[in-house]
Amino acid sequence: MRLDFENSLISEEEIRDFDKKIIKAHSELHNDTTNINDFKGWVELEFDSAEIERIKTIADRIKSNSEILVVVGIGGSYLGARAVIEALSNNFEKSNVLYAGNNMNPDYMNDLLDYLNDKNFSINVISKSGTTTEPAIAFELLKELLIKKYGEEEAASRIYVTTDKEKGVLRKEANEKGYETFVIPDNIGGRYSVLTPVGLLPIAAAGIDIDRIISGAKAAMERYANVEDNECYKYAILRNILYKKGKKIEILASYEPKLQYFMEWWKQLFGESEGKDNKGIFPVSVGYTTDLHSLGQYVQEGERHLFETVIDIENPYRDIEFTIDENSHLNYLNGKTLNFANHSAMQGTITAHVEGGVPNIVIRVEKLDEYSIGELIYFFEKACAISGYLLKVNPFNQPGVEFYKKEMFRLLGKK
Repeated sequence: MRLDFENSLISEEEIRDFDKKIIKAHSELHNDTTNINDFKGWVELEFDSAEIERIKTIADRIKSNSEILVVVGIGGSYLGARAVIEALSNNFEKSNVLYAGNNMNPDYMNDLLDYLNDKNFSINVISKSGTTTEPAIAFELLKELLIKKYGEEEAASRIYVTTDKEKGVLRKEANEKGYETFVIPDNIGGRYSVLTPVGLLPIAAAGIDIDRIISGAKAAMERYANVEDNECYKYAILRNILYKKGKKIEILASYEPKLQYFMEWWKQLFGESEGKDNKGIFPVSVGYTTDLHSLGQYVQEGERHLFETVIDIENPYRDIEFTIDENSHLNYLNGKTLNFANHSAMQGTITAHVEGGVPNIVIRVEKLDEYSIGELIYFFEKACAISGYLLKVNPFNQPGVEFYKKEMFRLLGKK
């Protein structure tokens, strides 16, 4: 994995001006990562081998007795897992993992309940408090169906709870009903939790090798442990310099459709971490080349308040070589590959956008596999934390999220 930057807006001197700020941010991030109030437990995360084995054992149990695992959660409680599962799955084969509790739309919920009615399924409900409205409602409805299908005793054996180790309504119910439980670490917030049981259990249940994901994350943890030659920190610096130059919007772009939900996870990570105190880069995402035919005009010639970060997956697992008749209007592709065409579109777009005043940061990944996903997750988590410190905001809280809940509870009549 490596980082390239294509623009004429930033000089090496401007990057070096951040040296002292980066040293300070690095020190602050690595200082006392065990403090549960700082939510920095992911920075030097230790993977308990016994717990990893238990996750794999439970995942095997789920796969053996259930056609579907329904992951019930919202925000960081499901986005990381979905990001990884969709990135590493076949584009067209249906996954054995479905999702609920991330919205309150009645059509969505009715469709899900109808679909599950004749399926063997299990539930993994993920919530630290257990009181977040969207997953709490979904869990109640799904639990009702589960009990109706299997009876209370077997239903209890098909419910897996990932929650606080001691407190909360889910912990209380799990203890009373005998549900299998996993712990959300006290010192890790939801959007940084994908490498904990929050993400690892659903990922393993989808048949993905979590050992390889952990290996990639550990490699990134080691690679980005120091201030020197740290491309993760360089990404954070470039973002902040561009922000000060009026680039208020960051577009995360990829030419790999499987990364759609990875980009959704990235949006939550940076949006919740930086968007506070009337500060922050607004994170959005696009899927190219598709969105070049919808947003491409704006990016090329619209207001110059944005920059792009491109995730480049260099090598596909399978490619297609063109064999085209010389009389065809596509004969210029003869002997070339589809990946070559995709990358030509990517490089042509980067060049055009940079010349149009849109700086481009390119993160190049050799191939899309478990190891590289583990690397990317840790890369963005650490870059996000450092970027938040450079911006002088707390990258681990989200006080603004509570405001909509107050109004919603008022309208629902909750005291």
